[in-house]
Amino acid sequence: MSPATAVAPVAAKRLSQTSRVFEAAFEPEPVCVGRARRITTAFLGLWHVRGSLADNIVLVVSELVSNAVEHGAGDVVLRVRYPDDEIRVEVTDGNPAPARRRVAGDDDVSGRGLLLVTVLARKWGVINDGRTTWATFHVPSRRP
Repeated sequence: MSPATAVAPVAAKRLSQTSRVFEAAFEPEPVCVGRARRITTAFLGLWHVRGSLADNIVLVVSELVSNAVEHGAGDVVLRVRYPDDEIRVEVTDGNPAPARRRVAGDDDVSGRGLLLVTVLARKWGVINDGRTTWATFHVPSRRP
């Protein structure tokens, strides 16, 4: 059963504020990046977060999980919370060296991930002694 299928039955129920959170742990393998994207996409759909905002959140998840796989240590943990008008993405690994934005050269094939996070997220930063990188996104209210 895929992660999206596993959570699909919940879609029929009205989600309470406390249910708008998920956590997934992965072994630090490149294949987990795609899994993290699919799980995040499924939950954003359940939470009625769609369009460019959902695309931006999924891209940031992809970048942060990729960084944790490439530069981190140990398992990678993805947490996404949506308590009110903000979605917070957190990615934790065992490496205490904090994520840092760098300037990639024109010929570099990598090194632009945190630049994308800076552009797409409302805010981002590092906590937990460098082990957790987070990003937040404002979710506009759906008032008539």
